[in-house]
This record gives sequence, C-alpha cells and structure tokens, in this order.
Amino acid sequence: MGRLVEIQRAVGAEGLDGWLFMDHHRRDPLAYRILEFEPPRLATRRWYYLIPATGEPRGLVHQVEAGILDALPGKKQVYSSWRSHRAGLEELLADMRTVAMQYSPECAIPYVAMVDAGTVELVRSCGVAVASSADLVQYFEARWTTEQLGTHLEAGRRVDEIRRQAFRRIGNELGAGRATTEWTIKNFILEAFRREGLVTDHGPIVAVNDNASNPHYEPSRERSREIRRGDWVLIDLWAKFDRPEAVYYDSTWTGYCGEQAPSAMVRIFDIVREARDRAVRLVQDAARQRRTLRGYEVDDAAREYIREQGFAERFIHRTGHSIGRDVHGAGANMDNLETHDERRIIPGTCFSIEPGIYLEEFGVRSEVNIFVGDEAAQVTGEIQQAPVAILRP
Repeated sequence: MGRLVEIQRAVGAEGLDGWLFMDHHRRDPLAYRILEFEPPRLATRRWYYLIPATGEPRGLVHQVEAGILDALPGKKQVYSSWRSHRAGLEELLADMRTVAMQYSPECAIPYVAMVDAGTVELVRSCGVAVASSADLVQYFEARWTTEQLGTHLEAGRRVDEIRRQAFRRIGNELGAGRATTEWTIKNFILEAFRREGLVTDHGPIVAVNDNASNPHYEPSRERSREIRRGDWVLIDLWAKFDRPEAVYYDSTWTGYCGEQAPSAMVRIFDIVREARDRAVRLVQDAARQRRTLRGYEVDDAAREYIREQGFAERFIHRTGHSIGRDVHGAGANMDNLETHDERRIIPGTCFSIEPGIYLEEFGVRSEVNIFVGDEAAQVTGEIQQAPVAILRP
C-alpha cells in the first residue's frame, strides 16, 4: 500500500495510536478510497484493518472471507464465531489506547460517520478510546493534486461562460417577445455541459422570484415557471470534466429581468455580497498568516454580518461546503449552523462560500469557490459584484 508511511505519519501527528478501519457490506466507501484498496468480492462479514502510528499494520477477517484483505500488507488474524470475533478484536487492539475511526461525536460531521454506534461501543469495551477520523479523512480525501486544481480551473472557465450564455439566452428570448421557462434554461445549461465535456450529478437550479428562496429548488417538466420581465432569477450550476479524478466547480449568480433591479433587491444582494466577501477575506488572511482556521469560524464571519443587518432567520443553511470529486466533498464545511464544524481548513483543499438571504418574494445567494494553498487562498472563478441586468434596452 503506497500510502502506508503517509498514513502513519498523519496518525502520529494527530497524537493517536492508530487508525482502525472496519467495513461490512461496503458501508464505508471512505475506507476503500483511503486504503486505495478494492476487495476481490463484496465483504459479507466484518473485517478490521489497523494501521498503528508505528509498526506493521494488521487485520482481522472472517474465516469465510479469509482473503478479503490479502491486497493489504500485514498479518491477518482469522475469526469465525462471535466469541472469537470479540477475542480477535481485543488482540488486534491490545497495545492501543486511542484509535481513529470513521466516527463523529453526536454525528456532528455526518460525511465521516460511517461506523455504526454498536461497533464504537464494542471497540470501547476493549478498553480503547475512539476518536473521530474527520481531520485524517480530509487530509487524504479532500486535498487536491496540481492536476485536479487544473481541471477545476478549466471547468470553472467553461461553467462561467455557460452561466453568461444562460442569462443572455433569457434576455434574448424576452427581448424577442418569446416565452421561456426555468425548465427550458435548465436544459439549455445541461446541453452546454455536454458540448463542453462536463458532467453533473444533478441540477442545475434555475429559480424565479420566490422559487429562488428554496435553496434546493429544481425545475422539472411538470413544475416550471415562465420567466417574465421584472422577474428575479437565480442560477446555481455545478459541473466537472467527465474524467477520473476531476473535481467540481460550483457557482451561483442572480439577475433581474430588466435594466435595473429594484432597490429592495439590490439591498439584499449587497448584504449577501458583503457577507460573502467578509468570509473570503477571513480565509485569505488566515492562509497568508499561516494561521489555523476552522470551518465554523468562516460561517461565523458571514452569518454575523447578515445577523447585524437583521436577516439572521433568513439565512437558513451553512455558509459553504467542501468541494472535490463529489460536489459536496469530504473536507471541512463552512458551518456553524447545521453542524459545528471544528475541522481545520488545510492546504490543498477547496470549498464554497455561498451565504444567502431568502425572503417570501425572492432569494439571493452568491457563491464562489476558494482553493487554499500553502501560503495563499484564491477565489477560483468570476465574482459577482452586482445583479445581472438580464434584459437590456
């Protein structure tokens, strides 16, 4: 296993004795990705694999599937009965005091909460403390290679252009007196993705007026609103290249179907923009100073400004999410609302910053992506500074 030394170094740096992986019926996809391991068959019995901070790794496997971990280094002990399972686990952990597992206290970080409560209880009953592997997971799952950053930047250039074309398409249709809908523009974007070699897991969001106040609204053939003059339009689109290891780019912009948005809409946009920029500045300052910053602190920076403006109850989601091969990645989220995310923001990772205010009549969200390097953090795409004037004279 090529990562063994790197895993052991990371485990030691966290002050842990080891990292205990466990799976049954492929409930923990993180384990297979981090171990860079593909079993010869579906694991229908529990297996355990312990990587200590120092020394040789070792495993515990069921007799029926004794070869399930053969691709991984180290000695494998075999169990068959529930009694030998318990005894084997105690022996596996004999010199451990604290191990990391894919566990999150009170499920605060559900993205890493892959191990069931009973297994955690079982490990603890062996006299071993269980710590969350959340920071270890993001170290191996959320950091990008130089090549991945390149795919993100190029996908971003194409997605930004497609977004411009989508707003222009709305304006052209309205200017020509032709009807267009959220569903039509959604499919316009998806067709542009296909032409550019981009894929998405779902979406995009094209939302008019009060539909824009539903952060996860998506139009469908059966549920789609016509876009008219005087409407507010939110477009949230995310995509990556259709190739292995490519990572996502994710962006949200808003616009008004007219020459100038009403002052009430501009005011809300300006508040959201300032909240976004305060969070961005915090991340950039911390990266430049090489200061430890945690996900919840970034959420606080955006949320506090929106609270000061009197819209705390209208900002109903976290400030941002990790971005990777999945649009919602395994790294730190910018969150002190839905969860209290204490994970460190580490170099080599990317995440969104996307505060929003959602009123009865319309909603505003402004989303950028930030990549954190060793000494600096950069916004990786275009940054919206004012509502798009969708329909020009």
